[in-house]
Amino acid sequence: TGFNQPLAALTNLGPVSGPNRQRDLCTFCTISLDQEEVFRTRVFDKSVTPFYGEDFYFEIPRPFQCLSFYVYAKSVFQRDLPVGKVSIRKDDLCKYNGKEDWFGLQTVDPNSEVQGKVHLEMRLNEVITENGSIGQHLLVRIIECKELPLISGQNCDPYATVSLVGPARSDQKKTKVKKKTSNPHFDETFFFEVTRSSSYSKKSHFQVEEEDIEKLEIKVDLWNNENLAQDVFLGETRVSVKILRNDHIHKAWYLLQPKGNGSKSKSDDLGSLRLKLTYIEDTVLPSACYTPLCNLLLKSPDVKPISASAAHILGDICRERYEAVLPLARLLLHHNRFVPFVSAVAALELDNTQEANTIFRGNSLATRCIDDMMKIVGKNYLAVTLKPVIDEICESNKTCEIDPVKLKEGDNVEVNKENLQVYVQKVFSSITQSSSSCPPLMCDVFRSLRHLACKRFPGDPHVQYSAVSSFVFLRFFAVAVLSPHSFQLRPHHPDPEISRTLTLISKTIQTLGSWGSLSKKLSSFKETYMYDFFKSFQEDKCIEKVKKFLDEISSNVSKESSGLEDAVVLKEGEVQKRAQGRKRLGKKNFKKRWLRVTNRELSYHKHKGKEALCTISVKNIQAVEKLDESAFNRKNMFQVVHSEKPLYVQAGNCVEASEWLDVLGQVSRCNEGRLTTFHPSNYTAGAWQCCKNQNSNSPGCKPCTTTVMDNLQLDIDCDRETERIFSLLSSNDTKLQNMEDACATMVVYQGPQREQEEYSKFTIQEPKETFQTLQQLRNIMRELQNQHLIRNDTTAQYGSLDNPIVGKTS
Repeated sequence: TGFNQPLAALTNLGPVSGPNRQRDLCTFCTISLDQEEVFRTRVFDKSVTPFYGEDFYFEIPRPFQCLSFYVYAKSVFQRDLPVGKVSIRKDDLCKYNGKEDWFGLQTVDPNSEVQGKVHLEMRLNEVITENGSIGQHLLVRIIECKELPLISGQNCDPYATVSLVGPARSDQKKTKVKKKTSNPHFDETFFFEVTRSSSYSKKSHFQVEEEDIEKLEIKVDLWNNENLAQDVFLGETRVSVKILRNDHIHKAWYLLQPKGNGSKSKSDDLGSLRLKLTYIEDTVLPSACYTPLCNLLLKSPDVKPISASAAHILGDICRERYEAVLPLARLLLHHNRFVPFVSAVAALELDNTQEANTIFRGNSLATRCIDDMMKIVGKNYLAVTLKPVIDEICESNKTCEIDPVKLKEGDNVEVNKENLQVYVQKVFSSITQSSSSCPPLMCDVFRSLRHLACKRFPGDPHVQYSAVSSFVFLRFFAVAVLSPHSFQLRPHHPDPEISRTLTLISKTIQTLGSWGSLSKKLSSFKETYMYDFFKSFQEDKCIEKVKKFLDEISSNVSKESSGLEDAVVLKEGEVQKRAQGRKRLGKKNFKKRWLRVTNRELSYHKHKGKEALCTISVKNIQAVEKLDESAFNRKNMFQVVHSEKPLYVQAGNCVEASEWLDVLGQVSRCNEGRLTTFHPSNYTAGAWQCCKNQNSNSPGCKPCTTTVMDNLQLDIDCDRETERIFSLLSSNDTKLQNMEDACATMVVYQGPQREQEEYSKFTIQEPKETFQTLQQLRNIMRELQNQHLIRNDTTAQYGSLDNPIVGKTS
């Protein structure tokens, strides 16, 4: 069966006006899946028109109903106050995909903050009263609920009220309270008297008076039991009794709705929020469906010429879409086919490059593939190399402006220049001393580029270095310094002053790492202040250091890490941790702790900056896996299995949990003694709750998440990546047809090649080979399209768990 793989990218949170236009507010935005906050921006200083300008990209790890954006006013002495919200249903996200627009803020009303669904069964029964008349009794069975919201980050204590509501009546019943669950199973039935006839006759059998049916409805409200405090409303649904006129039994799932009489404010009263949304959702078919397309793509490196391959055709027709190369790069990386493919497309690009000093400077298929590869493979390399110095720059916040035009009153340009010089030296040294940390696959690619460049320009002794530096300095390190948030080196975009400092550092690093610039005269610099600044570095043997670094990351000499690198923080944050209970009488409750993972160890602390309460060596981690919600009645939990008792951790939200699993899984993936099975629940009351095995040391009952044990250690869902490629090809079907027509025309027409528009849009070296590949592609796409149509015909029935009814609201 098919399943959904949603992906969301959210960018450019824009200006918003506060509810009180007479005073400025310190505000921030949060992003929520339903009512679960997954991200928040920095606090913006007092302004009624703040510009947040933050980008958030994340995979959505669970089903959801709404994507919501909340604007809060920051308060020092009390709880942050909600200003307004923008809430977009999942089904409507496609309308805004790739667009930037203003959205009016709506009131944040506790009675409108709902999520979840309820399973109901209704039926009409005929009863004979004591005096012999016929009456109608309505039976309402509330079976269960799914996906109720968390309350203060924890599972709620839900109960339901069921009411029969009419013009002159309101009979209410109540279920039992279910403790600590977001998926309560009630299975309770309630009886309501609907109508009573004055006399009995066979004609009136199961007849209900029309006016009563039209006016009566069943109202189901979900509540969280707060014991001493006021109960919290979780949602409601209303079902008209007239649904039973034709069918005396009705059973269906309903989406919970806000309170029907919730106030609706005009968006103009609260201001607006500018958003740019990108949302991608693919329906992934069974693996066997993708085998033909996957095999055709993986065969690409062997096709001669490379321009006739399926992978090159994809890059050719999606030239304007930068994200199109990412799934291709992932697929080739997973199957160890990336290096031969990128070597072939790089050779094709070099054939069309006339001057050595313009090598790999364009936005070609080769450069896009290598860019994506470096982001995928080099994530930890960046963190180890740059994160410590980037953190120091952002936290020390020294002024580094050296442009005379931008200097503020009171600034000392010499002091600023010295500050900048210290920062640049630290960044430059971190990079040029990092060759032992460079991933082997990046080295393989750089070695291939170096060889190809020397072959293409044999008379230029510098081209072997510029071919590598144009990627590792200009497209990797310099870009990460400029935008550390985009590479997960910082949690938020830096403020304008720090951003300016990073810009100056990035410019200098580009210059220091650009082999072409190092061999030119200083007068080639556009900014005179950069000319003066760079002059001081020329005497520091920068050329020799860059050359040595480039030699090390692109040579055949194998490099081994000394193992003496400083510990680098890969992720940290506040979590709920269950005490491990090493002592027999020790407490086993949950406490807030600061969790921290470096390339060496996992530790937790009472607060950030405090000494570690417990430290686990990364080398001792045997498995990192999700924990069933039923283990502790808590969502977003995972476990770290090591030589002692498992460490149980609850993340703040589903995205955080996914990120913790990813980071810990990556850093421990090569450990010896990794487990092949694990227990998805905990050991309590003398048995594992998942498999009921009473031996606390018994092997796990579920297979561990597998990782690809190769040069890359990447865990990639190839079916999803191939489906994404199929979607891209399908959306560009017209271009595929035009390319096929161009090939056919070129084969038939034997005269001089004409300069026609359709030819210039595509790279067609061998029209016959390209035509054959296009025919194969289109045949495979037709079959995949048929498979999608077959599965779309079996969509979930309206009223089922996967396709619940949107309940009536008043």
